[in-house]
Amino acid sequence: MDVSSIEKSFVTTKNKKCSVAKNGMVASAFPDATKAGVEMLKKGGNAVDAACATALALGVCEPQASGIGGQSMAILHVDGKTFAVDGSSRAPSLAHISFFEKRSRSLIGYKATTVPSTVATLGYLNERYGQLDWSTIVKPSIRIAKRGYRITKLQYELQEKHLKNFFKVKSKSGAKYFLKDGEVPYEIGDLFVQDDLAYTLEQLATYGYRSFYHGMISTLIDKDMKLNRGFLRKEDLALIPMPIERKVISRRYRGIRVYTVPPPGAGSTMLLVLMMLNNLPSKFLTRTPRAYHYVSETHRKALLYREQRRFNPETYHQIDKKIHLSRNFAKTLAKSIRDTIDPTLPLKESLDTEDTTHLSVMDKDGNAVGITQSIELVYGSKAAADGLGFLYNNYMSAYEFDNPNHPFYLRPNAIPWTSVCPSIIFYNHEPWMVLGTPGSARIFSTLSHFISRVIDHNNSIDQAMEKPRIHCTVDGKISLEDDDSLVEIIKHLKKMGYKIDIRERYSFFLGAIHAVLKRQTGDGFQGVAEVRRDGTAEGLR
Repeated sequence: MDVSSIEKSFVTTKNKKCSVAKNGMVASAFPDATKAGVEMLKKGGNAVDAACATALALGVCEPQASGIGGQSMAILHVDGKTFAVDGSSRAPSLAHISFFEKRSRSLIGYKATTVPSTVATLGYLNERYGQLDWSTIVKPSIRIAKRGYRITKLQYELQEKHLKNFFKVKSKSGAKYFLKDGEVPYEIGDLFVQDDLAYTLEQLATYGYRSFYHGMISTLIDKDMKLNRGFLRKEDLALIPMPIERKVISRRYRGIRVYTVPPPGAGSTMLLVLMMLNNLPSKFLTRTPRAYHYVSETHRKALLYREQRRFNPETYHQIDKKIHLSRNFAKTLAKSIRDTIDPTLPLKESLDTEDTTHLSVMDKDGNAVGITQSIELVYGSKAAADGLGFLYNNYMSAYEFDNPNHPFYLRPNAIPWTSVCPSIIFYNHEPWMVLGTPGSARIFSTLSHFISRVIDHNNSIDQAMEKPRIHCTVDGKISLEDDDSLVEIIKHLKKMGYKIDIRERYSFFLGAIHAVLKRQTGDGFQGVAEVRRDGTAEGLR
């Protein structure tokens, strides 16, 4: 790897998808949210303050992907310490397995939601590791909610695509708050104002993050849930789903140390793919049928192992995760890849449609934060909290309903399964890059592909972010972004037995990298925000 080549080939853009700065950098999925983070850096806040303000703002201006009704997971390097923060939500006590015999019931409506944990997670991070007052952190999100923001092309398309699901909720509460006149998608460029959400955020700013779980807000949620026969109650909220600090997991790829989140996140799956690829020379990973086949098989094997070894750190301590991440295990899996598609792997269909968002921040003092947060499906449960203006998540869909021995079987206060893996890459024992992506089961493949392009091919982070992506499901369906140069490769893959899923050139389906890099060959930072979505990267000059 040539660090000098990677950093010097970076090119800034006028649309702020690719930016440089001297004293800190924020990359997120919406311009207003990125500016909220930069505002905290200007006020003297650290990377934690900037990340929390950005995360709250994303919940306002990217409601299809996250919000205060969801959950957040983070990786941090603060004051020389690297750790993960598990901000999992919890199952309400009234949620019973018998109701979810029909899987669709866990996807839409009031019963689909878990106890929201994003507010507790962000409040905890700010309280423990931030430098600014909580009220200062919340102010930008209040301002955005009050003044409004302009609806983007992506948001219009997502509202149109999921329009029918809004009306499957009897109260039409999600439609009331997030559709124009409660009936149709907002037009591109329409000003979207959220007065009720602004009021809720003002309450949080005034009375602290714990007020979400006690007092007026919890009373209104309880009333709303009882009226609409949901499971969430004041008693569930009163427990406060405080996040848990966990040890990060890490492995080297071509000698470069990659840190990521442990279970219930999917960091181990991403690391396993990198460890398998590590058994091949970098020059092999080029645009050839053999390389695409090999990468596809690593995806299949890593995904299958994750599905077979789902691990809940709260209940299944007897599973030895060291085996999963051992060099010998990765080498054995890599050697098992044949010149043909592996017929022993399952051929069942895989369905993953949920949405998420990721933000990355670094400051001038060497602190680094990556937060991936979600309300699960696009626009979550499609049900909104009446009078409070936020969408409930539908994380009930992330539990096991059939096997009582399963670590993620639905139990009161249980945490859900998740695919996120925010990560930090180190160089010379210091944070070099913070990165992450949304994309459900495609998160690990998007990130591993991005990391490989930087380390194996000396791509700058803007080049690595823009290039076409690939993902392969356990059942052998390869999703590829449209690219004329792949015609012969696709023909070869089809002959091998793969199912080919061609996506548009810059596909929403294949993730959204938001990454920040601290230069090793000069001063300052580089940041990228995904060209496939609405975000920007900006910093403190």
